[in-house]
Amino acid sequence: MTSPFDIPTPASAPDAAPAPEDRDARPQYVLPLVVRVERATPPGRTDALETSARAVLTLLADPRVTEADGEWAERVVAWEDARIRKVVRRARGGEWRRAGELPGITVRGREAEVRVFPPVPLDGWPKELAKLQVSGTDLEETAEISAPEPGLPVLWLNPELEMSAGKTMAQTGHAAQLAWWRLEETQRKEWAESGFALAVRTAAPEAWERLVASGLPLVRDAGFTEIAPGPTVALEGGEHYCPTPRLRRP
Repeated sequence: MTSPFDIPTPASAPDAAPAPEDRDARPQYVLPLVVRVERATPPGRTDALETSARAVLTLLADPRVTEADGEWAERVVAWEDARIRKVVRRARGGEWRRAGELPGITVRGREAEVRVFPPVPLDGWPKELAKLQVSGTDLEETAEISAPEPGLPVLWLNPELEMSAGKTMAQTGHAAQLAWWRLEETQRKEWAESGFALAVRTAAPEAWERLVASGLPLVRDAGFTEIAPGPTVALEGGEHYCPTPRLRRP
């Protein structure tokens, strides 16, 4: 599911982010993510959402991105200079094995496996990925979802919106990226050493309005796929990694 969003100014970026019309005029890239969904053993929904967010962070922290001469650095810069797009597709069996042969990083959760690839041109997908299905990512929970552990970064979802797991995986990836941009280098290193520990939860309806007004970074959907443009779909917050205000849970 594709979910562009307007770029806030990253902590490491110049003083002003490019205007939306400038981003639209630049070459457009997309960050592909593939979730493994075997017929007999599909992953749990929340585990897939958390694993997708961790996959995005893992790519952003990879030396192939962070080093000036890294082989993926130029593509990531071009991707971040335009509209940020993430597309989640599903694969199983041979499709998953072939996807694993392409340059990328596989991140594993409790059950979920998500492979993230360096950005590709919007109309230039590798054939092994272009043939994969976008639909069919309506995952169910396979375990009881408990309250997040105290101090764990939490990506909060809008309780008023219904989205497929694939669409939501793109949104949690966006929220994780917003959190990454707000961190200093020492905080990024600490988070990476934890394996990018985080939680994804749907906020209680009575808490959502307060969370949106709290000053935390918001992900607003452009409305190109499942929902109308404009609504806030996710936000990031966490006791360790979010600048003030610091939240544990609603």
